[in-house]
Amino acid sequence: MSLHFSVLASGSTGNAIYVATDQHSLLIDAGLSGKKMQELFDKIGKKMEDLSGILVTHEHSDHIKGLGVLARKYKLPIYANEKTWQAMDGLVGLIPTEQKFTFEIEQIKTFGNLDVQSFGVSHDAAEPMFYSFHNGEKKVVVITDTGYVSDRMKGIISNADAYVFESNHDVQMLQMGHYPWSIKRRILSDVGHVSNEDAALAMADVMGDKTKRIYLAHLSQDNNMKDLARMSVEQTLTTKDIVVGEQVDLYDTDPKEPTALAFV
Repeated sequence: MSLHFSVLASGSTGNAIYVATDQHSLLIDAGLSGKKMQELFDKIGKKMEDLSGILVTHEHSDHIKGLGVLARKYKLPIYANEKTWQAMDGLVGLIPTEQKFTFEIEQIKTFGNLDVQSFGVSHDAAEPMFYSFHNGEKKVVVITDTGYVSDRMKGIISNADAYVFESNHDVQMLQMGHYPWSIKRRILSDVGHVSNEDAALAMADVMGDKTKRIYLAHLSQDNNMKDLARMSVEQTLTTKDIVVGEQVDLYDTDPKEPTALAFV
C-alpha cells in the first residue's frame, strides 16, 4: 500500500484527516466528538487504536474538540508545537506527559516509511502549522486555516501528488452575508481564511507534473457551497491554462462524511 488518505471531516464544525502508509497511520486534528470520530473511522474501515499518533495544527476548537478524549481512550502520542501546547492547556483536559510530544515548525519527523514535514501558516492562533507527508517519491499536502499562502509555504508544498487545500469562502457571499463586520474583516484578513479564488491562484503556483488530486477543504457553511467553490476554482485554474479533468481532478470534502480512501 502506498501513501493514502481520507479527509474524514472538513469545515467550520470540525476537522480531521487520516494519512497512512502500510506501516504507520496518523490523524491530523480531532475536531469532532469521540463518538463521531469513531463513526468516521468505521466508514473508512480503519481503527483508531492502530494510529501511530495525532498531529495537531492549532488550538481552535474545530481542530481539537475530540483530542483529549481520543488521547486518553487510545493512549495515543500527541504532537504539537510548544506554543500550541500552551494554548491548548485547559481545553483538552489532562493528557499524560508520556503522550505529549513537541513538533516544531519546519521540522521533519519520521514514522517508519512516512516522513512528515511541518510548516507555518498565517492564522489567528498561537502558532498554527500544517503538514506535508512523504513516502518515497509520493507527497500529500494538507493546508487549511491560512489567510494567504506565502512564497515560503509554496516552496515547501510544491509539486505534491495530492492536496487538501482550503477553499473557505466566496468573497461576495461573505460580504453580503449576516456576519458582523468584525468577523468578516477577520476572515478576509491575512490571519483569516483564503477565498475560493485566492486558493485557486495558490494552487496554480504550487501544482507540478505529479499533481493529480486537489480536495477543496474547510468550506464555510454560511459563505460558500461545494458547487460554487468547485466552479470558482476551476474557472481560476483555467485562466492559468490548467484544465480540470485532464491535468488535475477536484474533489469535494464534507463536514460529516469522509472522502473515499485515495492512494497516490
